[in-house]
Amino acid sequence: MQTHTAPLTATNHTIAIEYCPKCGWMLRAAYMAQELLTTFTGDVFGVLLQPSLVSGTYIIRVNDAVVFDRAAEGRFPEIKELKQLIRNVVAPGKSLGHSDKK
Repeated sequence: MQTHTAPLTATNHTIAIEYCPKCGWMLRAAYMAQELLTTFTGDVFGVLLQPSLVSGTYIIRVNDAVVFDRAAEGRFPEIKELKQLIRNVVAPGKSLGHSDKK
């Protein structure tokens, strides 16, 4: 079996959503993954849904760098906010349309 090992470029950023399965947050993570894949088609390599071994975890990373941590923020991200955070890392010049408006 052949594996893909291309160097990291703007088109193959990987987003990871680490979530607590015991807390029932898989559906939230899947929804956010779908939104991110739809918004950043061509800008990201993929979105990884990663069940956490630590209860209460909900952390979103881009290329292993944390962009949102529920425990640190005391809340979940709004999808508009999350798209802006991801955009700032993977495609800084990209317009998010209505998600850019206040």
